[in-house]
Amino acid sequence: MTMQCVLDGGRYFEGPRWHAGRLWFVDCWERTLLSLSPSGEREQHAKFDGDTPCGTGILPDGRLVVLTMFRKHLMSYADGRLSPYADLSGIATGTIDDMIIDGLGRAYVGDLGFDMPPPPDRGACGRIILVMPDGAARVVAEGLRFPNGIAVSADHRRLVVAEMDGACLADYDVEPNGDLKLRGRFGSMKSPDGICLDQQGAVWVAAFEKTPSFASTAAGASCSEWKSPAAAPLPAPSAGPSGGHCSA
Repeated sequence: MTMQCVLDGGRYFEGPRWHAGRLWFVDCWERTLLSLSPSGEREQHAKFDGDTPCGTGILPDGRLVVLTMFRKHLMSYADGRLSPYADLSGIATGTIDDMIIDGLGRAYVGDLGFDMPPPPDRGACGRIILVMPDGAARVVAEGLRFPNGIAVSADHRRLVVAEMDGACLADYDVEPNGDLKLRGRFGSMKSPDGICLDQQGAVWVAAFEKTPSFASTAAGASCSEWKSPAAAPLPAPSAGPSGGHCSA
């Protein structure tokens, strides 16, 4: 596999999503929503005042949703402006970090269970919050060790969470009502961060603390690893025009 840098000069990119012919993502530290064309043209679309954007998702109607970590809000972006989508401050017990939206419009949001920066004795306090299209929110998974990247399959029946402190991937069945049932845990890697699922069901993982690399793994299988040319940790790649169902 050959990799190349397509954009440089950002401070901390997160949440890449391929949508409407462009790669959308945020720069957390600059608090901006950006997109990149296939030819490398960068465009800034929005600025977040007073909070840090992180995870993103795409609704079935084409709106982009971005979470803000500390106020615990989900914001939708359309027609050049940000609008409130959901307020999770009453249900999240800690900082919210990453998210994914499935093809049915259900948003799965990672609740760290503690406020950043991470306390040394944090334990398995992470949760996944489900936000339904009507705005109703509930906890659908608990006992996670620093839930980070989240990926969902194209058929809406499987969800995978990277457990950064657990050094593994938590694998769930998605029930028809959106609830999650733990299948088990698999993979063994240091500090898994952003992830995505490809069309064959393999999980692509970007590691945070080690030399930047991607690992491709399936339940019960060993990892294949590729080193990235990036100089700092990064989210997993998003699906491009060739297809695949990926998330970071």
